[in-house]
Amino acid sequence: MSWDIQSLFRRHAKEITRALRRRGLNAETAADITQDTFLRVLASPPEDGTLNHNPRAYLHQVSRHLSINHVERVRRSAMVEVSDEIWTQIADPAPSPEVVVFDRQRLRQVEAALAELPERTRIAFERHRLGDQTIAAIGQELGLSTTRTWALIREAYRHIVLRTGSL
Repeated sequence: MSWDIQSLFRRHAKEITRALRRRGLNAETAADITQDTFLRVLASPPEDGTLNHNPRAYLHQVSRHLSINHVERVRRSAMVEVSDEIWTQIADPAPSPEVVVFDRQRLRQVEAALAELPERTRIAFERHRLGDQTIAAIGQELGLSTTRTWALIREAYRHIVLRTGSL
């Protein structure tokens, strides 16, 4: 018999699923393992010179091994019962309303501090911090040395920290 997966699937899929169900697997898991069996054989069929002259037996053997692996995986993954009280204590990843208000206030403070800076200093800071440009590239655009550009950015940092209390 040749390893024509389509005809093998038509002939043996239901039989393999029933055998997996008899091993105690639910219908969904049995169907998944049946498909995995045929995918496994499709991906790496046995070599022609092997003793696997019986494709039906070989498919059952592969499905049995996959079901054993599945049962072991389920056994190893321990389930933990969590009470309703613990569920309510789990932190929500979304920021609290207080954090949102605080962050918006801080953002307004930073915007106000940026507005107070001289234009060249503000441009250098914004391009470095927000535009991800290098200090050398910013200096070239502004017609300044790298050292002077870094001094402007450092002044902007200092000003923002003084005005807001942090960066």
